[in-house]
Amino acid sequence: MKKMSRNVLLQMEEEEDDDDGDIVLENLGQTIVPDLGSLESQHDFRTPEFEEFNGKPDSLFFNDGQRRIDFVLVYEDESRKETNKKGTNEKQRRKRQAYESNLICHGLQLEATRSVLDDKLVFVKVHAPWEVLCTYAEIMHIKLPLKPNDLKNRSSAFGTLNWFTKVLSVDESIIKPEQEFFTAPFEKNRMNDFYIVDRDAFFNPATRSRIVYFILSRVKYQVINNVSKFGINRLVNSGIYKAAFPLHDCKFRRQSEDPSCPNERYLLYREWAHPRSIYKKQPLDLIRKYYGEKIGIYFAWLGYYTQMLLLAAVVGVACFLYGYLNQDNCTWSKEVCHPDIGGKIIMCPQCDRLCPFWKLNITCESSKKLCIFDSFGTLVFAVFMGVWVTLFLEFWKRRQAELEYEWDTVELQQEEQARPEYEARCTHVVINEITQEEERIPFTAWGKCIRITLCASAVFFWILLIIASVIGIIVYRLSVFIVFSAKLPKNINGTDPIQKYLTPQTATSITASIISFIIIMILNTIYEKVAIMITNFELPRTQTDYENSLTMKMFLFQFVNYYSSCFYIAFFKGKFVGYPGDPVYWLGKYRNEECDPGGCLLELTTQLTIIMGGKAIWNNIQEVLLPWIMNLIGRFHRVSGSEKITPRWEQDYHLQPMGKLGLFYEYLEMIIQFGFVTLFVASFPLAPLLALVNNILEIRVDAWKLTTQFRRLVPEKAQDIGAWQPIMQGIAILAVVTNAMIIAFTSDMIPRLVYYWSFSVPPYGDHTSYTMEGYINNTLSIFKVADFKNKSKGNPYSDLGNHTTCSVLLCCPDRSAVTPYQLPATFTSRVQAILMPQPPNSCDYKYRDFRYPPGHPQEYKHNIYYWHVIAAKLAFIIVMEHVIYSVKFFISYAIPDVSKRTKSKIQREKYLTQKLLHENHLKDMTKNMGVIAERMIEAVDNNLRPKSE
Repeated sequence: MKKMSRNVLLQMEEEEDDDDGDIVLENLGQTIVPDLGSLESQHDFRTPEFEEFNGKPDSLFFNDGQRRIDFVLVYEDESRKETNKKGTNEKQRRKRQAYESNLICHGLQLEATRSVLDDKLVFVKVHAPWEVLCTYAEIMHIKLPLKPNDLKNRSSAFGTLNWFTKVLSVDESIIKPEQEFFTAPFEKNRMNDFYIVDRDAFFNPATRSRIVYFILSRVKYQVINNVSKFGINRLVNSGIYKAAFPLHDCKFRRQSEDPSCPNERYLLYREWAHPRSIYKKQPLDLIRKYYGEKIGIYFAWLGYYTQMLLLAAVVGVACFLYGYLNQDNCTWSKEVCHPDIGGKIIMCPQCDRLCPFWKLNITCESSKKLCIFDSFGTLVFAVFMGVWVTLFLEFWKRRQAELEYEWDTVELQQEEQARPEYEARCTHVVINEITQEEERIPFTAWGKCIRITLCASAVFFWILLIIASVIGIIVYRLSVFIVFSAKLPKNINGTDPIQKYLTPQTATSITASIISFIIIMILNTIYEKVAIMITNFELPRTQTDYENSLTMKMFLFQFVNYYSSCFYIAFFKGKFVGYPGDPVYWLGKYRNEECDPGGCLLELTTQLTIIMGGKAIWNNIQEVLLPWIMNLIGRFHRVSGSEKITPRWEQDYHLQPMGKLGLFYEYLEMIIQFGFVTLFVASFPLAPLLALVNNILEIRVDAWKLTTQFRRLVPEKAQDIGAWQPIMQGIAILAVVTNAMIIAFTSDMIPRLVYYWSFSVPPYGDHTSYTMEGYINNTLSIFKVADFKNKSKGNPYSDLGNHTTCSVLLCCPDRSAVTPYQLPATFTSRVQAILMPQPPNSCDYKYRDFRYPPGHPQEYKHNIYYWHVIAAKLAFIIVMEHVIYSVKFFISYAIPDVSKRTKSKIQREKYLTQKLLHENHLKDMTKNMGVIAERMIEAVDNNLRPKSE
């Protein structure tokens, strides 16, 4: 026996999963089996009863029809495996049998049934009897009904539009409203105080599954080096079990034949997930009842966010239409398109080599589009969105407080247990400073510091990798712009349709945005796995700590990944380019990239449209197609046995599992979208509309996935949306700054306003009244070719070394009065021998900047217009930020997080609950005291009667 045990141990040491250890059996006391001998030698195992399938596909009960199935475990029978080693099969069998034996010792009842389609699969059905449910309900502080509650009279936010809300609401005759109760944490010694009409219905299916999962996650099955291994999650990850899940109550397309089945899955599909219900409100109470509060709060938040987006989308569309209808009145765009103004301005090459000269008016279409987004309506919308995001967050807090009251999570008292992965690593013994008792921790303080340092370094490395990818995109922009500039503008007559709509700037922007989106999605996929690995290595203690740690890592990465290119275009591109005689080189090699003559706002809009739209389309396709295809493949493999009647648990097993972090990715997707809607909305007022359309589809797609493609999730309690709330608040604060800076530095609104109010009229201007005429010419500074040749790197006539947006104005008012001057051959090859009134060395060029002309005492230094514009931009940012922050502070102060009515309801319910428990306690005491008094009187009478006799 010893020799055989040693051989088995040696085989076990070769496995990756676990070392050799003691099998733990719990039989009232704890029994440790120190030997891994043959299975037949162990008589302490308690095994589940094997029963044949009774032919009822909709049954949710054991074969006796009385005990409800609360959870299902699935494993592959080791005796029928063909690929694995015998020692491994034996090891897995013993662990599983020890685990199931301990489940039985904990009071759970098990029944095993072989698969109808695959006889290697065994389904272990788990039932929690009444005593077990009561015991663990008290341990978990689960709130249960005391008496019916008649205080909760819900009022609609659209009370005056009852006829309209009735159309949008779910039909109450189909999904009946849940009865409300006063609740309190369950206590077995006060069982008579609770509203127990029917023991089978007192614990609803979601609560039963949550209690059973609590037990499954904490039952031990092995001890290695005095460290216990336990939990169904570890067993599933190691392959001992193939799956563990609670059951759906019926098929989603039709109701169950069992009259006792509530058919909640069918109702959810019909009234929530089906496309015909897309306009209806969500049945949040039924979602919470079926899937738990954690899923319910997510859909409540997503629905409320979508409702608030409706207002933002309406205002955004109005601002867009304002810009669209007024684009024909855009004076500066008319000047760009005018053949006698923009048509006579030859723009210098925008790169050092190979870039041709081009006319300003080939950007006519871009300037018209820019008028739509760079208008006064954009400023109004940016201010509105700064207020909107505050209203959304504050009103969501109130709505969240209402849900906490309605869903009994106001005082969530469940003490969160340590994760099994954490407890499995607890090998170091320390003295607790508070209790002065020994406790185990996974690593010392020094080890914790090392782990934090390594994790922070890994996160920092990946952020640097993203920044490197952004730099790569910038290099691509600089490189490919030369190619597009050489290929696209074949002539400068402006008649080519390609030139009209596809300028080098536009082609570079679109291709760079597409490549940036592809890189973002690739890095996103890789980093998701890396972030999970880093968080697992960090080893947070509880599941909440784990999710919060992963949330911060993922959001920090996603923030840099998705927004870095937008920040570059908005605040860095074209801001540090110098001037033709002294251009600025990036990394000493590449000339800094310039914006279109109209600014970078249109390019930022293009970037946002491609990334935001592409991300929404990709995510929805992935969320719909991937689980559907996986289930389709599974059905294809089972087609040979499709004619057989399969039980409910086998139907659910073949659905897709939704991981623990499934909801995390849904939140992450929406928060990234929230950032696009708020951070850069000044450049794209249609962003809320795109988000609204996406979210309407997202709600139904997520509902369809949960009800039709995925196994039922284990219900979980949740008070709020967790770490996502402070993240949204941080985005809201940052959004005010980014939108103010976009308007100030990315758009041309401030320079236009400065020109209109100061430089269009004397003493700086020549017009007699305020006007925008002459604005384009006023934004171009004069530059001499001779200075260009002397100061710039290379000769412009041979190397075309001019990357800045300069221009030569064809200023020959009377061509007949001068002798034509033919440009040098290298120049004419680019400009088609343009006639000039004087030699190029004395001709005045113009470029986009605010600088003094040549010959001025401060030539080529910034002029007074530049400093007026800078002062106006800074003043605008300060004023806009202070105004919006003041309004945000006032709104936050004026709108309490919990409404007065909700607060009164919470206090009233708490008071009545305490009163009810106190009165019941007094009644019990009075009853007991009465019994004691009667017994005392009877005893006294018995003692006195003999004396009197």
